[in-house]
Amino acid sequence: MRLASTHAAVQRIWTVHLRPQTGGPALTCPRCAHSPVLPAASARSAALTHLARHARADTLPGHLRTCQCRTRGCHWHPRHRGCAGPVLLALTCDRSGRAWRLADACAACAAAMSHTAVVPPTLLGTGRVQRTPGTPRSARAAPVFGPAEQQRVREMLTYLATALPCFSSPAARLLALQCALRADRHGQIRLPHGFLRSMRLHGHAELWLELEQAGWLHRTSRRCSPVQAQLLDAAVLHQAPGRTGRVRAAQWALQPTPLALPPALPSALRLTALALAAHSASGAGGGELDVLTRQCGQPPQQLEDLLDQLVRARLVTAWHHHHDSGEVRWKLPALSPPSADTAREANAQRGHGPHN
Repeated sequence: MRLASTHAAVQRIWTVHLRPQTGGPALTCPRCAHSPVLPAASARSAALTHLARHARADTLPGHLRTCQCRTRGCHWHPRHRGCAGPVLLALTCDRSGRAWRLADACAACAAAMSHTAVVPPTLLGTGRVQRTPGTPRSARAAPVFGPAEQQRVREMLTYLATALPCFSSPAARLLALQCALRADRHGQIRLPHGFLRSMRLHGHAELWLELEQAGWLHRTSRRCSPVQAQLLDAAVLHQAPGRTGRVRAAQWALQPTPLALPPALPSALRLTALALAAHSASGAGGGELDVLTRQCGQPPQQLEDLLDQLVRARLVTAWHHHHDSGEVRWKLPALSPPSADTAREANAQRGHGPHN
């Protein structure tokens, strides 16, 4: 049984205007009844604070956020190739500086808008970590994976969908993801054989050759442990956050909460499950079919078959393709250890080795 979406589209657009008048500009907001008069020097700051207050009050799970520019017919920017990338908060002002708009927009649309800047999610919060009194320092410092690691993996999957050839295998994409996230600031990679064995990728020299032929990296050492390589993709060298944050994201990608992936899961299913986890929150998720096919390196029909296999392997509860909107939505089971038969069942359904 496939899951039917019951979520209505939620508007995530907030606008304010600074209207000149005697005594200073008045801030007007369609959602607010009052129009306070502001000192001219602080009007811009007050407008941005007002927009941030609305965004904090109207929070929405990531899997329900959509590109508002697209829902408005894409009149906010010149024509481009279409929506792509994660949904971000885009802040736009007109040329006069009197009208400000804060809205959800995909990365592609936000980049195409003029007079627009992306607002990091951290700027909408307090930026302070609340500590529980009496909690030992070691417990407070314990690493906990969360939305930051999930977002980083989602962004890297989106980037690799463009940077790698469309015919790159799922296993090569998984390897490239770990290389990109674990590389140092010089683009150098060191992956021990034990780590590659844990990913079921040890001994598969064809995967490294595949990335070399794509011009994405070059192996500087092929025989010793760890395997050493140099990234040739200049864009990956200027990543944020720093390496510590990226390594945490790489660790999350190996076991992407809330999914518990069996070690022997074939690479095609593992990459698909990782993409779903990267686009999920609160046990459910969704994304455009063409975005998921690019991230997974699969044609639509094959991706739907992989989704059915994930359902049969009990890693996904149900999924549904909304043909009118082009979106795929899914529901994940409650987090629990995988059964002993899950890996064998997934391999039997796939009919290939774990590096396919």
